[in-house]
Amino acid sequence: MKNTDLNFEAAAGIFAQYGVDVNKAMDAAAAIPVSVHCWQGDDVTGFEKGAGGADGGIAVTGNYPGRARTPDELRSDFEKAVSLTPGVSRINLHACYAEPVSGRSQDRDSISADNFRNWIDWAQSKGFGIDFNPTFFGHPKASDGCPLTNRDPAIRDFWIEHGRRCREISAEIGRLTGSSVLDNFWTPDGSKDTPADKAAPRARLADSLDRIFSFKKYDRSVTVDSVESKLFGVGCESYTAGSHEFYMGYALSRNLIICLDAGHFHPTEVISDKISSVLQFFPEVALHVSRGVRWDSDHVVTLSDELLAVAQEIIWNGFSGRVRIGLDYFDASINRIAAWAIGARNMRRALLIAALTPYQLLRDAENSGDYSARLALMEEFKTLPYGMVWDALCERCGIPAGKAWYDEIRKYEHDVLSVR
Repeated sequence: MKNTDLNFEAAAGIFAQYGVDVNKAMDAAAAIPVSVHCWQGDDVTGFEKGAGGADGGIAVTGNYPGRARTPDELRSDFEKAVSLTPGVSRINLHACYAEPVSGRSQDRDSISADNFRNWIDWAQSKGFGIDFNPTFFGHPKASDGCPLTNRDPAIRDFWIEHGRRCREISAEIGRLTGSSVLDNFWTPDGSKDTPADKAAPRARLADSLDRIFSFKKYDRSVTVDSVESKLFGVGCESYTAGSHEFYMGYALSRNLIICLDAGHFHPTEVISDKISSVLQFFPEVALHVSRGVRWDSDHVVTLSDELLAVAQEIIWNGFSGRVRIGLDYFDASINRIAAWAIGARNMRRALLIAALTPYQLLRDAENSGDYSARLALMEEFKTLPYGMVWDALCERCGIPAGKAWYDEIRKYEHDVLSVR
């Protein structure tokens, strides 16, 4: 018998003493879809002809060798990353990852599902669901960082049409794949310095969004629209039109869902505390799980207290069917496939830890008013043998246990990335 098997049996016995069935916990944690972002693999560059790359408050640092240069390279890299991550994975696409259709000259206001046909066929062949995002940055008509609040009606019209097209693409992807697509809207509209008029841009933003979302209605079984707020970014340090308050009101009044990005709030503000609040009023909530270091820096997700708290809110409250988990970070200072896998593995690991934690005992103590026992148990549960069960889950999914999975990264770097 392997050490992993022996460790698992020992861990299962310990958890059983607290009334936890480790196999049920493993199944529950592995079944929750995690939408893994495509843009970690190529530094948010995309594949449009003449695309300008990332801007609008987005900064990718580092120049580690091996960046994906083509759609096929990016798809191959993505496959490798998620092959090292147990559980159900989806792929999250931005509109700038459109592939040009032969014989057509297309800008973002004329893209269609045809530009994503290769992505759709590939995802279906691999069993990945797809999520989607309009791209309101990295384009000459977004050079001032105000696509949907622009004073020029022609600029706004261009981006409104882009938003409409993206909703149509999402609906078509959902129809073809049979899996509901989250179509998430984030736009960088804001100001580097303090504006004299904060109301007018927000009025224009609401109008632009109304023209996008009222254009057509789609069944939620094929696509769901969400809107995402942000506190500030590079180039919009002093003012962001799409604040949290703006989008909470907008989403509630327009029957959309809200997307909470872990890096889009004040440095001491956390999204874990918002999940149960939002779900009192929304049927679903979307998450962009990231790691901000002093600001929205989109560092690779680590197994932090906040990540564990996010997973606990989802698992302990039975919200797994109402929370759409997506990852959002990009780091070019380290191996990009490693960055992808580390963050995705940590998200899944946090879900497993939450599922294994004997949280009902905590709630029983709380409901009886025994807060001393609640605190004592919380601290004891921190050192339960979660890692042994994690190793077993990885092996069940064909992934080497412990640190051995990283050997796959080294081999891929030697065989694939180093020759690019």
